Amino acid sequence: MDITQEVLRILDEVLSLNGRAATFARDTPLLGAIPELDSMAVVTLITTLEEQFGLTVDDDDIDGSTFATVGSLVDYVSSKLAS
Repeated sequence: MDITQEVLRILDEVLSLNGRAATFARDTPLLGAIPELDSMAVVTLITTLEEQFGLTVDDDDIDGSTFATVGSLVDYVSSKLAS
């Protein structure tokens, strides 16, 4: 499984970006840069990541830097899958 592609697919789906996420790169800013990514969307995104990847996200794990860029989010998911 390509984690980056899967994260982009989930972002696109959860935020209703209509395919815009396909153009995102690792350094694409997320939080504060994409209006669709508000606090409610973050909760939905976390829930969807947990379901899709079978991981558990602890509240202590998450801060703004996790959602800073596509790369930081992909790295977070990768680290959770590796542990």
